[in-house]
Amino acid sequence: MTGVKQYDFRSMSFYQIWIRSFCDGNGDGIGDLYGVYDKLEYIKSLGVDGIWFSPIYPSPNADYGYDISDYRNIHPDYGDLAQFKKVLQKAHGLGLKVILDLVINHTSDEHPWFLESRKGKDNPYSDYYIWRDPKWKRRAKRPPNNWFSQFEGLAWEYDDLREQYYLHVFAKKQPDLNMDNPKVREEVKGIMRFWLDMGVDGFREDVITYISKHPQLPDGIPFLPAINGLPFYKDGPNLLTYLKEFREVAREYGAIQIGEAPMTPVKTALRYLTGEDRVLDMMIQFDTMMADCFLTEFVHHGFWLAKLKRAFSRWQYALAGKAWNALYLENHDHPRVISRYGSEKYWRESGTMLAACYLFQQGTPFIYQGQEIGMTNIRLSSIDQYKDVASIHAYHAFYKHGSEEKRMHRIHLASRDSARTPMQWSVASNAGFSSAQPWFAVNPNYTQINVEQEERDPDSILNFYRRCLALRKSSQTLLWGHYREYIRHSRKIYLYERSYAGERILVMLCNYPETGTTGILRPYEVRVFQWGSE
Repeated sequence: MTGVKQYDFRSMSFYQIWIRSFCDGNGDGIGDLYGVYDKLEYIKSLGVDGIWFSPIYPSPNADYGYDISDYRNIHPDYGDLAQFKKVLQKAHGLGLKVILDLVINHTSDEHPWFLESRKGKDNPYSDYYIWRDPKWKRRAKRPPNNWFSQFEGLAWEYDDLREQYYLHVFAKKQPDLNMDNPKVREEVKGIMRFWLDMGVDGFREDVITYISKHPQLPDGIPFLPAINGLPFYKDGPNLLTYLKEFREVAREYGAIQIGEAPMTPVKTALRYLTGEDRVLDMMIQFDTMMADCFLTEFVHHGFWLAKLKRAFSRWQYALAGKAWNALYLENHDHPRVISRYGSEKYWRESGTMLAACYLFQQGTPFIYQGQEIGMTNIRLSSIDQYKDVASIHAYHAFYKHGSEEKRMHRIHLASRDSARTPMQWSVASNAGFSSAQPWFAVNPNYTQINVEQEERDPDSILNFYRRCLALRKSSQTLLWGHYREYIRHSRKIYLYERSYAGERILVMLCNYPETGTTGILRPYEVRVFQWGSE
């Protein structure tokens, strides 16, 4: 590796902040950098080594920050660059690395690049986005192909000013950048250097495997809405070339790159993650998020432990000795894991069991805000109370044939908004998140589930996370040991071993309700055995 020596992310763990719902420090009902500054000691107390910020840039919030209108500034709701520098300095003083979201598949349609690009085909920004002429059939305009977006209807939107369609793989207000244009790639490198020069330690790169499209943009499979065009905009022909360019910038600073890669099988992931010339350090895969669903929560079939175990083991075995895993069970894009893979009835038991099931594997763990206290899904009574563009579209498009009760039940299961309710700090009004009315609904169970109460309980989910992270950090076996799964066909027990230099650690987890218990472990019980150490 050339340039500055990269820090060893493999022994680290990270805490993800979705800032709008983390902590309101200035009393306007919206989480901000002032609140983050005040809570840095709490984050450090968990035993993590770094912070990942979901987007904090200016944005119209069509997709709450993932539609960026200015890559080199801070959203006014969250503070300013001066406050970010204070957070960065304090975090570094506490020994915490700071990584930012790099969202370069698309921008906001309010970004100056897009506003200029709309004006015509003869300006410097004309080819910053993917524009195509309409097809005509019976004197009617048709989109260039049959792709659907993943968030909001067809993947093409007609622009009356330019008289062409632009591509948006996600929401209508998120036009895709044309990464085939070398000027766009230079813009990306400039953005990276801007934040790295400030002292940021790396990036989590949003849907990074989507940035190279098939040049012909052919029709997709007609009967698979939402992903019918996926084969033609994922892992595209120039992806590795472009990622190598961005990698050179990261190497100059010793920065890490964590790529989000939806629907990417492990064999494909190895192209990006292996060897000294790897273009990514870790990959956020979606396999472990689909043990109860297909297509990231929108098609539910109920939790299946065997599917989760297969996903865990597939990545552990395939990456062993070749690459490094990113371990997670929650983030801003998925509903709360206790409500999905665990049990709200057995809240403490399943919350601690789920922590152990992934924190003791080989890889770098990521913990999402509120996960460490066992926050659960919110159940609002009307779709009008939800904020997430994908959830609202799913209600009106994918779920439209069911009764109101069934449609709302699916939203309760699937909505990303369940991960975006305000952080539950205390029993005070608004869960201690803000002195003002919060921007989004607070989960009513905050009086039972909150940081303040769990700090006082030695057996809380919060303190269990702390013990797990401390054990992981102190154990060479848990950091570097070989992974091996046992009784893999069991539908009730997840049993795996880590071994290193003569020491063995066995992790036993039982994911099963009271009826039909195995007789070996109680429901959602965790047992960790260690032997062979000196």
